[in-house]
Amino acid sequence: MQFTQLGLSQPLLAGLAQLGFEHATPIQASAIPVILAGEDLLASAQTGTGKTAAFALPLLQRLIETSGEQASLTSPIRAVRALILVPTRELALQVHGSLQALARFTSLRSGLVYGGVSIAAQQAELALGMDLLVATPGRLLDHLKRGSVKLDKVAYLVFDEADRMLDMGFKDEIRAVLSHLPRARQTLLFSATLDDKVQGFSRDLLKSPKRIEVDSSNSAAKDVEQRVYAVDSDRKFALLSHLIRQGSWQRVLVFSRKKVAVDKLVANLCQAGIASHAFHGDLTQGAREKVLQDFKQGELQVLVATDVAARGLDILSLDYVVNFELPYVAQDYVHRIGRTGRAGNKGVAITLFSSEDTMLLEEVEVLLDKRLPQQWLPGFEPDLTKADLFAGRNRKSAQKRRAKKRSLRKS
Repeated sequence: MQFTQLGLSQPLLAGLAQLGFEHATPIQASAIPVILAGEDLLASAQTGTGKTAAFALPLLQRLIETSGEQASLTSPIRAVRALILVPTRELALQVHGSLQALARFTSLRSGLVYGGVSIAAQQAELALGMDLLVATPGRLLDHLKRGSVKLDKVAYLVFDEADRMLDMGFKDEIRAVLSHLPRARQTLLFSATLDDKVQGFSRDLLKSPKRIEVDSSNSAAKDVEQRVYAVDSDRKFALLSHLIRQGSWQRVLVFSRKKVAVDKLVANLCQAGIASHAFHGDLTQGAREKVLQDFKQGELQVLVATDVAARGLDILSLDYVVNFELPYVAQDYVHRIGRTGRAGNKGVAITLFSSEDTMLLEEVEVLLDKRLPQQWLPGFEPDLTKADLFAGRNRKSAQKRRAKKRSLRKS
């Protein structure tokens, strides 16, 4: 479906044209009419499917249509009419950047607040007034306590990546923010998954919402090729270095579970002459933005990240994602590999698998409802005496466990 068929005004169509967008993605084609109709929405879509524009475009359209109401306010300062809550700083920057690009030919003004940077500078920006505000819950609550911003005019509330907000423990902060909002509003909740936790959270927020699930909530991006290389744990680094050099990879995102492991891997990569940097919560916000910019511009070959830090990253032309370690939570695997294969581009996700990862890989396979066949790279074959999994003696029992878990999940 073309954007011209979705009832969007000329300024928004001009913004889309300048960005080179003509056709709506499935989530955009499904969500935009629902939001324009004033309905609450509970939506699930994977990363890279265009879900930011799916809520940004109709919000901008509705704000344009009601701009006369804003102009008639007695105060010359614009009141926040649309609030978008996101879990991380990186996602906040990404969403705000998308809003600015889409609203380029409108008179709407957007703002951004998140932690890790000067609160005074944000207070000065908020004092100028804005139509839309993108915020992380904790920093927004700080501004509300300081009186830097009022939310009593908010007519549209969006939760982006609601599942991650709950995983990061923002439930109390969110409820505190909600106490400052009008009860009469349109609420939109977007999440990669619509599990029981998300649905339970949504019941108190949404009023008779429309529900949209464009992709299976547990499916991996269809444009991502998934490979699993079996290798002994003490040879993972050697294999990673070999893959990067042999393939002449120029931009690689590598995931590890803990900050200490990330720092160790970065040190080893740099020692091997591979330009790398860590990306985790111990970095200041300014340092994280600098590292990410260097990576996007090709000054860094490898970015090694934890799951929390990397959620919300949007990197164009990212061809390779590597799971140096599988995540403890299977759903994080889907989020990780969703960093590549975005917006119709192809991508490759590689998992370095050792015998101690057996149960974690099995959980991922159950989640995806598919086997991820293992392969051996010549010169890096695992020691078959270390684990009978590679000899296949446990395969039958593993299949039974997957079938049992799949049955429980569908029941």
